[in-house]
Amino acid sequence: MEADEASSKRDFAAKLKICKKEAKESILWLELLDVHLPPDVEMERRALLKEADELVRIFFTSIRTAGFNHL
Repeated sequence: MEADEASSKRDFAAKLKICKKEAKESILWLELLDVHLPPDVEMERRALLKEADELVRIFFTSIRTAGFNHL
C-alpha cells in the first residue's frame, strides 16, 4: 500500500526503499525474540522471519530492476 500511493516513479522507488527498511526492522525484532519460546510460537517466529526475508529480497530486486539503486 505504501508504494501504491506514489506520485511519481522516483517516489515509488523511495517508498519501496521504505518498505524494504521496515521489513528489515521486522527481521531485527523477530531475531531479538530468539529466547526460549514454546515450540508452536518458535515455528511461527521462524515462518515470519522467512517471510520478512523474502519481502526484503523482493523489494531489493524491485528497486534494482526499476533502476533506482542510487536513491
